[in-house]
Amino acid sequence: MGFYFRRSMNVGPFRVNLSRGGVGWSVGSRGFRTGTSGSGRRYTTISVPGTGMGYRTSRGCLLMLVAPMVGLVVLLTLAARAAGVLA
Repeated sequence: MGFYFRRSMNVGPFRVNLSRGGVGWSVGSRGFRTGTSGSGRRYTTISVPGTGMGYRTSRGCLLMLVAPMVGLVVLLTLAARAAGVLA
C-alpha cells in the first residue's frame, strides 16, 4: 500500500478535494456521494456510515449505479402488490 495525500474542504453538501493528482469535487452526504477525482475520473460512492464499508464505482457513475436499484424497487413493489402485501 502506498502513501497518499488528500486535503478536503466542505461547503454544505459540496466537498473540494486537493490531492497530488489535482483538484476534484464531490457532492452528497454521509452514505452517498458522487463527483470527479483530481485526475478527472467520475465516481459514485455508497457506504454505510460508521462501518468503513462501502462501494465505489467509476463506470457510468450515478446512472449505472442507481438505475438497477430503481428497477429492483419497482419490481419488488409490483410483486408485493400482486401478492396482496401492499394495497
